[in-house]
Amino acid sequence: MTAAASAGGGRAMAKQAKTTAGRTGRRMDKIAAGVVKFQREAFAERRDLFGRLAEGQSPEALFITCSDSRIDPNLLTQTEPGELFICRNAGNIVPPHTNHTGAMTASIEYAVGVLKVPHIIVCGHSGCGAMKGALNPEGLDDFPHVREWLSFARAATLIVKERSGKLSEPARLDALIKENVLLQIAHLRTHPHVAMRLSTGATQIHGWYYDIRSGEVLAFDETANDFIPVAEHYHAPVGAVIHAKKERRRRRP
Repeated sequence: MTAAASAGGGRAMAKQAKTTAGRTGRRMDKIAAGVVKFQREAFAERRDLFGRLAEGQSPEALFITCSDSRIDPNLLTQTEPGELFICRNAGNIVPPHTNHTGAMTASIEYAVGVLKVPHIIVCGHSGCGAMKGALNPEGLDDFPHVREWLSFARAATLIVKERSGKLSEPARLDALIKENVLLQIAHLRTHPHVAMRLSTGATQIHGWYYDIRSGEVLAFDETANDFIPVAEHYHAPVGAVIHAKKERRRRRP
């Protein structure tokens, strides 16, 4: 390689690095601008709420879902800060309880044992990349920690492969996402504080599936032994909440 060619290659690399740095900087600028907007607008509008939250938390549910950037638990459930205790990881995995201390085990123990959440929701979602990896573990050779983590979904994978028959690849993935929710619920039941509160009915577990494209949310219904629309599964309580909101709006001056 000539000196001129080497210099030209160096300039091209420097230009590309500068362009990449510019794009990265613009992305961070957007995030930082969002913080400023939050402080000036959202925080100001909810100052009383954050004042109460500064004194402590009493969440209504432990919400376990995927780390996927397309999932926003508060937006999905239309809840305010302080209403959900959120745990996220690749594939909304809940390792079975052991004496090994892990982030999920400690978080579940705190949420259920200390905060005494009355509800636990395990929410999977359409197009889950983690579940794609679970179906095709041979593609995870360069990601040993991901492969090991997804071993906690192996039973769900085997069930789906046994039952799937001639299902298309998208249908098989969809079936695995739902089966994985049920498997993680089974794992949840092995955690001591969860088992204790389930035994008295103080805490209930819910399995959800969220379809990103349609906005549909399905809940597992034990009677139907299937995932059905949230509005159908929680028909009475959902109706009561909607009625209460209508009443509040009607009474406003």
